[in-house]
Amino acid sequence: MGIISIAELPARLANGKTLAGLDLGDKTIGVAVSDRGLSFAHPRPVILRKKFSLDAAQLIAQLEQDNVGAIVLGLPVNMDGSEGPRAQKSRAFVRNMAPLSDLPFVLWDERLSTVAAERTLIEMDFSRKKRAGKIDSAAAAFILQGALDRLQSLGRADRG
Repeated sequence: MGIISIAELPARLANGKTLAGLDLGDKTIGVAVSDRGLSFAHPRPVILRKKFSLDAAQLIAQLEQDNVGAIVLGLPVNMDGSEGPRAQKSRAFVRNMAPLSDLPFVLWDERLSTVAAERTLIEMDFSRKKRAGKIDSAAAAFILQGALDRLQSLGRADRG
């Protein structure tokens, strides 16, 4: 389907579907999934990247299992708002996924999501080793929670 805006998402998301958040890394894909009420983001195990076709198949299977209706993909924008090579990789990921899935993607500014996730894991007293295995899914949860909070505020604005 391709890329849509966060404002378009409520009209595209079927009732009972969840929303997934992704944090793309070079070695892993962090995954988080919302509840059906679209209120809370829940981290899922990371996908260890091997080859795009294998990664995509594993991701699609996980999204189907979680009844996902759309994907929020972290867009690593530079602090000045410009897009660099990492943002280009995220856009290429969407282009490569589009022929394999009808799910729409929302690109979400992920500046500082990994920093926030790391701080939270440190506050929870996770060791450095344990944080390394959870950081990408925690970042995906931060990305998704930001989008869920925005959806909630859009809903309040619509109700006046």
